[in-house]
Amino acid sequence: MGNEEAIFYSRVLTELTLSFHIIYATIGVGVPLMIMIAQWVGIKKNDEHYILLARRWARGFVITVAVGVVTGTAIGMQLSLLWPNFMELAGNVIALPLFLETFAFFFEAIFLGIYLYTWDRFENQKKHLLLLIPVAIGASASAVFITIVNAFMNAPQGFDVLNGELVNISPLVAMFNPAMPTKVAHVVVTAYMTSAFVLAAIAAFRLLKGSNHVYHKKALFLTMKVGLVFSIAAAIIGDFSGKYLAEYQPEKLAAAEWHFETEENAPLILYGVLDNGEVKYAIKIPYALSILAHSNPTAEVIGLDQFPEDEIPPLYIHYLFDIMVTIGVWMTFLSAAYWIGTQMKWKLVESKLFRWLIVLGGPLTMLAIEAGWWLAEVGRQPWILRGLMRVEDAATTSGQVDTMLILFSGLYLILGIGSIVVLTRMFRRNPVEKELADRHAEKGADIS
Repeated sequence: MGNEEAIFYSRVLTELTLSFHIIYATIGVGVPLMIMIAQWVGIKKNDEHYILLARRWARGFVITVAVGVVTGTAIGMQLSLLWPNFMELAGNVIALPLFLETFAFFFEAIFLGIYLYTWDRFENQKKHLLLLIPVAIGASASAVFITIVNAFMNAPQGFDVLNGELVNISPLVAMFNPAMPTKVAHVVVTAYMTSAFVLAAIAAFRLLKGSNHVYHKKALFLTMKVGLVFSIAAAIIGDFSGKYLAEYQPEKLAAAEWHFETEENAPLILYGVLDNGEVKYAIKIPYALSILAHSNPTAEVIGLDQFPEDEIPPLYIHYLFDIMVTIGVWMTFLSAAYWIGTQMKWKLVESKLFRWLIVLGGPLTMLAIEAGWWLAEVGRQPWILRGLMRVEDAATTSGQVDTMLILFSGLYLILGIGSIVVLTRMFRRNPVEKELADRHAEKGADIS
């Protein structure tokens, strides 16, 4: 295998691993907060349905955590095996958040174990709820620290290169780079949003399949309401992300927007196709790109004409941008319509069609997460460490990467199918109606 093939397979394997891991990582960040909210609402309202909701979500969450650990370990191993030159350079600078991410995970796992083990050992549910705070903090902190590493790749700082050697290394300066605030905020908030809509899709699906239990209706209302809040937050942070790109990574913004010529009064381009360098069938929103980039409708926005051809990211990232934004806007609209419709008692929000739209929203939001990550990673090309190290200079020259790709593909297939089967059987064999009946029977026995 030649160097070019090694680079190609390294990129494919890394993208496959990240694409698979991000599913479980997103759930791993967002679901602990949802469990905590459900249990808090249950305590506040003295409602056993919300308490049970937290309990059942926690059981399923353990399975996703287990798979996430395996895929997270695979990413760490692949960074060293596939990108040794990058790790040799960056490892000296950005090792601190990698260590802190591991610490945050163990912090989360310890308290999650205690939380699960002590379900029936606390007479006071408020004390039991306190155990979820470190679980939620640990889950979110893991995302924060690993995203800091990705932000460093987009805006490397905290060191100097002198005669080919790293000097004046400052890990804290490297961590608090310009890309960090918007990247971290966007990753964490979209994880909360996606988890809420995935759980809403499950509740809507159960209602469609004939289980008209009030438990599922409460689950649907809670998750759609939380999803609405975080979808609005994601849109606001997305605006800040656009302003960051305009200042620090203008080539990524220009490529994502097919903004070829530097100009004032720049329009925002949505959809369309690129035909021999000409944009066709697109929707152009006047002044919107200038507003996104600089909060000024007449501001000048740097175009791709200002960059060498070999430093321009692949232009297909425009489609990834469209997918991400379209799904985000759609889910904001859908959840807002559901919340307003519920308050106004519209029959539409209880119709089969509307509930099927909610079910579809689960995989759609996960697709938006995938598109967002692909946009972030591909939009940084050709750099692995922007302005300092190109992808081809960072990759391994090993001839065994194609074999690794086959082996890891098999592993992810087994993990994916296995987690779906286990989760399906777990809840199918113990439906909510049965669990509520069992709990009532236990309470009756205790009273007698």
